[in-house]
Amino acid sequence: MTTLFTDDGRAYAATVVSATPAVALQVKTPESDGYRAVVIASGERKESHINKAEKGRMKELGNFRTMKEFRPKRTRETIEGIEVGAKFDVSVFSEGDKVAVSAISKGKGFQGVVKRHGFAGGPRTHGQKHSEREPGSIGGGGRAGGRVVKGMRMAGRMGGDRITVKNLKVLQVDKDSNTLVLSGAIPGRRGALVEVRGM
Repeated sequence: MTTLFTDDGRAYAATVVSATPAVALQVKTPESDGYRAVVIASGERKESHINKAEKGRMKELGNFRTMKEFRPKRTRETIEGIEVGAKFDVSVFSEGDKVAVSAISKGKGFQGVVKRHGFAGGPRTHGQKHSEREPGSIGGGGRAGGRVVKGMRMAGRMGGDRITVKNLKVLQVDKDSNTLVLSGAIPGRRGALVEVRGM
């Protein structure tokens, strides 16, 4: 992340995203596959690290690191006109566009209810010694028949979930270095694979 100053003097907390060109690897149709979708591939890796099945799928288009299938969900989304081998780069975005970014969030390990769910904890006074960060009562017999209700917010593994942040503004598009500068923070660690979609 960085700070980006605009011409009118505004300072934005911004995230720089390396958006390497992507290639349409496969176009699925209702006739051949039963549904509409397009498989997009990006990144690069050694040819010796690719098995024969993946190599056959990539054809001669390149040695890609990742492959992801996208289905048109909304009515205004379409994959008409996209052919195998079509390339997409940062030029599909322009400054001022609103985008949605999805990625796997940072894993934070086993955490308590204060950090994981924002609980306030118990009071320090009134005869209590060590209940500052405890969850308190989770129901008991009268509420659910002596069992723990499904979805009860408790301590457990935190992070490592797919998170989508919407309505981020594209502040800069650099076609030479294939980078996007987006307003605000996005999920994931440095080097994580992210999806940037127009809204």
